[in-house]
Amino acid sequence: MSSSSTLKRKAGAQTGGADAKKVKQGNIMSFFGSSPAAKPSASNSSGLPTTPNSSFTAPTDAAAARFDKDKWVATLTPEQKKLLQLEIDTLHESWLVHLKDEIVTKEFLDLKRFLEREYAAGKKVFPPKEDIYSWSRHTPFTTTRIVILGQDPYHNHNQAHGLAFSVLPPTPAPPSLKNIYTCLAKDYPSFNPPPNKAGLLTPWAKRGVLMLNTCLTVRAHEANSHSNRGWEKFTQKCIDLVAAKRTTGVVFLAWGTPAGKRVLKVDGKRHLVLKSVHPSPLSASRGFFQCGHFRKANEWLGEKYGLKGRVDWALNEGESVLESDEPSPKPRVEKGEVAKRVEEVVRGAVMGRRVDLNEMARGLSRSPKGGKGSPEGGEEKKEKKREVEDDDDDGENVDPGEEEEWDALLREKGL
Repeated sequence: MSSSSTLKRKAGAQTGGADAKKVKQGNIMSFFGSSPAAKPSASNSSGLPTTPNSSFTAPTDAAAARFDKDKWVATLTPEQKKLLQLEIDTLHESWLVHLKDEIVTKEFLDLKRFLEREYAAGKKVFPPKEDIYSWSRHTPFTTTRIVILGQDPYHNHNQAHGLAFSVLPPTPAPPSLKNIYTCLAKDYPSFNPPPNKAGLLTPWAKRGVLMLNTCLTVRAHEANSHSNRGWEKFTQKCIDLVAAKRTTGVVFLAWGTPAGKRVLKVDGKRHLVLKSVHPSPLSASRGFFQCGHFRKANEWLGEKYGLKGRVDWALNEGESVLESDEPSPKPRVEKGEVAKRVEEVVRGAVMGRRVDLNEMARGLSRSPKGGKGSPEGGEEKKEKKREVEDDDDDGENVDPGEEEEWDALLREKGL
């Protein structure tokens, strides 16, 4: 079996492997629209998924729909094909269509030559080859709605697998990820960290959270060993593409000074850019725990796209942090109760006593008749009576402003 086929097979297994269990979540299709059928491609004949193994698939992308991968591959020189075999085999097509010009630049080809020398010299490089572009398969370009920026991949065994901050099981969550969990739990108290101190974040990636490191490879046990070799330019291109082409708006979470510099050109009117110190134990105490980014991101997405546009940050099967975050349903007000309140207003006006319409409106939004907190129940009934009795305004007419509030309330209730 050729090395190319082996890489594609491994990449496909990685996409749908240990993380294939579904975590309860909303349907993202209403957020992104419908998805086209994947085009068959000889370059993808090994079965490498063209969409992530998740509850949603990439929606229509006009550029991707026109892109003929085989035809593009045929335009490459023999050396380019050799150097770019990993990208051809494992970079998701929704990203490849936008990055195909970038990966044939001199800078990127020089990066690939450097990596070839590393492998040829017997250097251990993380993550494994088939995982370098796993972020593109878990989060296709058109499903990206939140971008979390990392720096260097983890450089110890069984950690890095292509997603920033995420680690493979059974490796426990590193300190920075533990701090991310702590921050998340402050925003969503119902959030539960994964059992066994796990740190696999693929459920987030499958919901549209792009977790992208600045450098995509590192030499084992040598932090930043692949810095300034060309990855920075490539991943900056990825960020710029999201900012330029995801025109409906996405959220960028930039933690730490380096990440903050990478989003300086992002249009803050179109997108939401949230910055904070890095979650590293060296800096997290200087404001990361209180940054509120997870909730702020969802509030912005919810306002822009509706409730289904938010991200469910739960990581455990069958859980959801959004279930406890749904807005309370509007209480139903019986028409008979409204008529009764209107009658009270009229009677009060006839008797020369002004009725507090604001208080009456609040009463309509409380629980049903006789229940706790209703105008007819317990202390609130007594309090309402005291408020009416203490009102010594003897004006004959109801305040026009209060009438408008009353009308607005009726319209809100559909009455």
